[in-house]
Amino acid sequence: MLIKNPKGWELPEAKATPEGVYLNRRNILKGMAGAGLIASIGSNTAFSGAFAAEGHDPSASLYPVPRNDQYKVTRELTPEKIVTTYNNFYEFGSHKEIYEAAQALKIRPWTVKIDGMVEKEMEIDIDDLLAQMPLEERLYRHRCVEAWSMVVPWSGFPMKELVKLAAPTSGAKYVVMQTFEDKSVAPGQRQFWYPWPYTDGLTIEEAMNDLTFMVTGLYGKPLPKQNGSPLRLAAPWKYGFKQVKSINRISFTEERPVTFWETLIKNEYGFWANINPEVPHPRWSQAKERDIGTGEKIPTLLYNGYGEYVADIYKDMKGERLFM
Repeated sequence: MLIKNPKGWELPEAKATPEGVYLNRRNILKGMAGAGLIASIGSNTAFSGAFAAEGHDPSASLYPVPRNDQYKVTRELTPEKIVTTYNNFYEFGSHKEIYEAAQALKIRPWTVKIDGMVEKEMEIDIDDLLAQMPLEERLYRHRCVEAWSMVVPWSGFPMKELVKLAAPTSGAKYVVMQTFEDKSVAPGQRQFWYPWPYTDGLTIEEAMNDLTFMVTGLYGKPLPKQNGSPLRLAAPWKYGFKQVKSINRISFTEERPVTFWETLIKNEYGFWANINPEVPHPRWSQAKERDIGTGEKIPTLLYNGYGEYVADIYKDMKGERLFM
C-alpha cells in the first residue's frame, strides 16, 4: 500500500478554485452588475473599496496573473472580506480596523528609491517597475506575532528579481526596506514616540531565497491600500511585522539595520523574527495560532511550515536569536 504524507504547502484539488472559474470571474461580475446583484454588495465598505480599486488603479489590467502551483497550502483561503478589513498598519492606527483610514494614502504617483551599495542608484516609478517584473500569484500562509493567521493569494514577483535589477555590489549584506512617511495622510505617524519611517530588512541570502516575494496584488486584483499598496514584502516564514508595507525605499548596506520594532522593544522583537512554536513571545505562547477565517486554533509550524525552503540559511548561525 502506498501511503502519501502531504507536505505542509500542498493543497487538495477540492480546496482550490477551478482555473476556468477564477480566470472568468470578471465576466461573472459584469453579469452580476447587469442583474443588479452587485448593488447589494456595494454597501459593504471592504468590497466596494476593492471594486473601486480595480477601476482606478493603473495596474488593474495586469491582474489576474498566473498562479505558481509550487506554492500551495493545506488550509482553505481566508475570505477576502476578512483579509481586507483585519489589518495591522500602524501608520493609520494601532487597532485592526484601519481599512477606511488607509484610503487616504495616495498610491499614484509612487516611486521606489533604490540606493546604497548598488552599481547605480535609481528612483523608479511603480508602474515602470511592474512592467519589468514577472508577475505571478502564490498561495502563502501568513502568521502574525499576535498568534493569529490567515491564508492569502498574493500576486507579485520574486524579490530576487528586484535584487537583480538593483545590482548590489559585492559588499552588500542586507536589504533595508522603508515605508512611506507622510503625516498629512497617516495619523499614526504624528505619534512621535514611534521611530518613523517604518524600517525593516533582510539579509541578501534571505532576499534571494525563492520564497521571498514582493507583493503588488491580492485576490487577483491590485493590492488594497490597507494591505500595503502598492508594494509590500511577503516572507511567510517570518512573523508578519517583518513584512513591510507600502515600500518606497530599498537600500543595500553592509550593516544590519535596526528595525522599527527592535528600536521600540528589543527584548521582544528581534531582527530575525523566524517562526518557532517552541519559542514563546515574552508575554504569550506561540505554540498555537487562531485562523481568522475559521476561528480554529491550530498548531504553529516551525518556519510556518516553510523549513524546506529556508532552514539552510540559518544552519551555521549559532548564538543568533533566530526566533525572537
